[in-house]
Amino acid sequence: MNSSQILQKEIEKHLLCLKKEIANQNILIGQENTIHQLLIATLAQGHSLIESPPGLGKTTAVKKFSQLLNLSFSRIQFTPDLIPADITGTLIYISKDSEFSTHLGPIFANIILADEINRSPAKVQSALLEAMQEKQVTIGEKSHQLPQPFIVFATQNPLSYEGTYPLPEAQLDRFLLKIKIPYPSANTEKEMLSHLLNKKEKNENTQKEFCIMKMQKLVKKIHLSTQILEYITTIIQSTRPENNEKLKPFLAQGCSPRASYHLALSSQANAFLHNRSYVIPEDIKEVAASTLSHRLIMKYEAQIEKITSSSIIEKILKETRVF
Repeated sequence: MNSSQILQKEIEKHLLCLKKEIANQNILIGQENTIHQLLIATLAQGHSLIESPPGLGKTTAVKKFSQLLNLSFSRIQFTPDLIPADITGTLIYISKDSEFSTHLGPIFANIILADEINRSPAKVQSALLEAMQEKQVTIGEKSHQLPQPFIVFATQNPLSYEGTYPLPEAQLDRFLLKIKIPYPSANTEKEMLSHLLNKKEKNENTQKEFCIMKMQKLVKKIHLSTQILEYITTIIQSTRPENNEKLKPFLAQGCSPRASYHLALSSQANAFLHNRSYVIPEDIKEVAASTLSHRLIMKYEAQIEKITSSSIIEKILKETRVF
C-alpha cells in the first residue's frame, strides 16, 4: 500500500467517525452548508467571520460545534466599553504576597466565539487579531502561548444595524472564511421550533472516536497539484483591478497573497470532507466565494450597479479556464 492509499484510508476512517457524531447532534437544523463551512475553517486551522441578523443561532451553533469536537469553548461579548485586558488577561497585585499574579483572560480556549466583533473599539479588535495571528498574547512582560488548536469564530450583525462599524480591510483579510447564515425556510423553521420545544438533555461526556488535531494534520497532506496551484493563482490574480479591465470600474482592491494561501487551505479541507486525498477544481469553486468575497474592496460604482463581491467571484470563476 503506497502513501496515497494510506492517506485515503486515514481520511475515510476519521471522516466516518466525524459524520457519525454530527448525525447524533443537531447543531443547526437545515443549515448543512453552515456546518460544512465551520468544519472547513476548523480543519484548515483558520478563523472565520459569521454574519447573519440576530436570532439565527450563531452563538448556539459555535457552542455546540465545540462540544461536537470535544474542545474547550469561550464566548466573548464585544461591547463599546470593552478593553484589551478583558480579552487577553491582566496582572493582579496580591497584597499579602507583595507580588503580581497573572489572570488569564477568556481567550485561553480552543474555540473562541467573538460575539458581535463589529461593536467593539479598534484597540480591542486589534488585540484579538494579534492573538489570531501570533497564537500567543503578552501580559505584562511575559508571553503566553494559546492552547492548540486555537480557532476564532467572530460574529457580526449586518452593517445596517445600529451601533455597528465595518472592520478594516487588513483585519478582514485575516479571516479564512466569511460564513453567511440565511433565514430558514418555513419548513425548516417549523422543524427548529419543534426541536426546541421537545429538547432533551444529552450526555456530553461521550467518548469521541476522532481527534480534530489528527484530522488537521491529514488535511495538510492532501495533494495540491501544480495545475491546481496555477488555477488558484489565476483566480487570485483576476481579482486585482490592474489585471482585469472588465472589473476595474467596480473594484478598488483585489485579494492579497494571503488569500491564495487561504484558498488552498480551504480547498484541502473541502477535499477531506468529500473523502478525497487530493484537491480538484470543484473544491476550489465550492469555497471560493466564502474565502474571497470579504477581501474585495468595492468602488461606489459597484453599489450603484448593484454588483456584489460574491457576484464578482462567481464571474471570475466562470471566466477562468479549468486545465
